[in-house]
Amino acid sequence: QVQLVESGGGLVQAGGSLRLSCTALGRTLSSYTMAWFRQAPGKEREFVAAISWRGGNTYYADSVKGRFTISRDNAKNTVYLQMTSLKPGDTAVFYCAADSWANPRDREYDYDYWGQGTQVTVSS
Repeated sequence: QVQLVESGGGLVQAGGSLRLSCTALGRTLSSYTMAWFRQAPGKEREFVAAISWRGGNTYYADSVKGRFTISRDNAKNTVYLQMTSLKPGDTAVFYCAADSWANPRDREYDYDYWGQGTQVTVSS
């Protein structure tokens, strides 16, 4: 069992930046592809970004390319999402997820473990 804990969410003005963190408790993340998803109010959860086991492959949703960067530090058992040039449309609960597949995937049902989420609110 992998327990994921997200942190770093908060309120930021449009154009600002935030860095989200996701730490695993009880098990190493180094053998999992990791991803971030988000769910805005009244919308379905959607893929944001994913990173392979060792960080060599990354994959982004078109809506965040060039603004968000996913990275990982396996020694710290943590995955990050650096978000810049934030827009009000980025307001959502952000979730990290773990997948035992080697390469990044963007389908929610491929991911085995999920965190509880962290709220990101971008004001205009």
